[in-house]
Amino acid sequence: MFTGIAHGKYRAKISKQSDGILKLTIDLDSYGEDLTIGASVAINGVCLTVVSISAGVASFDVGTETARISNLGELSDGSYVNVERSFRVGDEVGGHILSGHVADVVMVESNTRNGSESLLEFRVPEAWRQYVMSKGFIALNGCSLTVAEFDRESGIGSINLIPETLRRTTFDEVTKGDRLNLEVDSQTQAVVDTVRSMMSDKNWLQSIQ
Repeated sequence: MFTGIAHGKYRAKISKQSDGILKLTIDLDSYGEDLTIGASVAINGVCLTVVSISAGVASFDVGTETARISNLGELSDGSYVNVERSFRVGDEVGGHILSGHVADVVMVESNTRNGSESLLEFRVPEAWRQYVMSKGFIALNGCSLTVAEFDRESGIGSINLIPETLRRTTFDEVTKGDRLNLEVDSQTQAVVDTVRSMMSDKNWLQSIQ
C-alpha cells in the first residue's frame, strides 16, 4: 500500500528482455538503502516488485499486461518516473491510501504554467468517470491529487499543481497528449458500486417503498 506522496522523480534505465518483459533499473541512492528483494515500490503509481537490489540500485520486471494498461510500456531509456516505497503501519498518510493497481490511463489535454503553479487538464475514460468528482481524490502517476473541477459528460477534469508537487515529480514535464496512470479512490468506488447495485436490485427497492 502507498500514500500517493512521491518521494521524488528518478531516472530509469529501460531494457526489453527476450520474453517481452521490460526491465526497469533505477538508482534510488539513499532511498533504497534498506530495500530488499520482494519489496513493493510504486513506479508512476504501478506497484512493482524488487527483483534485485545492490547499493541502492533496484531492478523491477514489468509484465506485458502491466505495460499495456499503464504508461510504463511507453517509457524510453532515461525517462524520469515518480517513485514511492510502500508505507509502514504507523507512518503518516499525507495523501490517501493507494493500492498501486492502476485502473487505466488518462489523456493530458493541457498543462498550463501560471507562475510557480500549473493547471493540469485531463480526460478520463468513460468507464471510470462515475468514480471521479470535483473536490474528490484521484491518483495520477502515483501522486494523490485533489480534483479541482470535473465534467462527467465530457470526462474533462482539472487539477491545480503546487510548486512542491512540480519540484519533486514528473508533472513539470507533462505535455498535451501524454498519458498518465489513473487509480481511482477505492472508498469512492466502493460507495458508488454499492449504491448502483442496490438501486438495480428490485427486491431492495420494493422493501423500502
